[in-house]
Amino acid sequence: MIEDRAAADGLEPDVVEAVTAPEGPRKSRWIVVGVLLAVLLLLPLTRPFIGSYNYWILIATNVLMWVAMASSWNILGGYAGYISLGHAVFFGVGGYVAAVPLYYYGVSPFLTAVVGGLAAVALGLVAGLITLRTRGPAFIISTIALLFMFLLIFENSDYLGGTAGLPLPSLDLVPQEWRKAPFYYAMLIAAVGSIVLSYQVAHSKFGLGLRAIAEDETKAEVAGVPTRFYKILAFALSAFWVGFVGAMWGYSLAFARPTLFFTVAISAEMVLMAIIGGRATVAGPVIGAVLIYAVNEFSIVQFGSSEINIVIVGVLLVTVLLFFPVGIVGSLRDKGRLPAFLNWD
Repeated sequence: MIEDRAAADGLEPDVVEAVTAPEGPRKSRWIVVGVLLAVLLLLPLTRPFIGSYNYWILIATNVLMWVAMASSWNILGGYAGYISLGHAVFFGVGGYVAAVPLYYYGVSPFLTAVVGGLAAVALGLVAGLITLRTRGPAFIISTIALLFMFLLIFENSDYLGGTAGLPLPSLDLVPQEWRKAPFYYAMLIAAVGSIVLSYQVAHSKFGLGLRAIAEDETKAEVAGVPTRFYKILAFALSAFWVGFVGAMWGYSLAFARPTLFFTVAISAEMVLMAIIGGRATVAGPVIGAVLIYAVNEFSIVQFGSSEINIVIVGVLLVTVLLFFPVGIVGSLRDKGRLPAFLNWD
């Protein structure tokens, strides 16, 4: 039980109450997950039976990518309560770590994507040592500054292609009609991996400490939680899958350009997805990613790429926060109306 672990770690009762989570999922939840995973695994094989196959597989690939990024961001921004608007820097670093070997040496990003994730982790450790000396608005500003610093560096590097970026050759690993499938499965691995990581963090002593930090960092430190170490570790862990999907995303576009990766908009999208779905929950970022991407795609199909998309997302955000103050999953859980298959906390 989380309460027992918290008491053993010396956390005070009010902190324990804030971080206490329900017991683990029941068997029915695992059945739902198993069925959903089976459907996702078989989806690319339905090509002969689905009209507009390439469109739908692209939609599914992008949704899985955003699920991975929002779930990863949630480790720092949700459990620890530190809002980062600079997570796109890990997206960009992962993208370029895979793009450079492909452009210069012909090495497939499917082999270097993990390296991109590890490079993002290393950067997360270093960035955490610096930015996590601050809190609140100062931390948010420091993460934005980190993002703009990397944008400036990459735009002025001739080796990395400068502002024009690097065109990425196709390696023709599979027949043309199945070319989107490898990217889909890579994003599926990232989405599942990020959700599993989030779940493991949420149900660990480490996650308990992060929740205590989010509730009251000073009190958590007095209670014996190694707050600085936990925050830096959370920053690093939240970077891996973001770097991984960055590597795959750049290759899928056939070019890597700084302005495509190092943008506040990408970081803000992660934040919105986690907030709308429910920060500090396992299922929240998943629900938020699916909902926001679906609304965005519907808006583009109906109205084209315009400022109307921003208005629609803004209306969605305001509406959700009015009726679900702590996100969809968090609010439903507090009201006792959360479906069992979404209650993984």
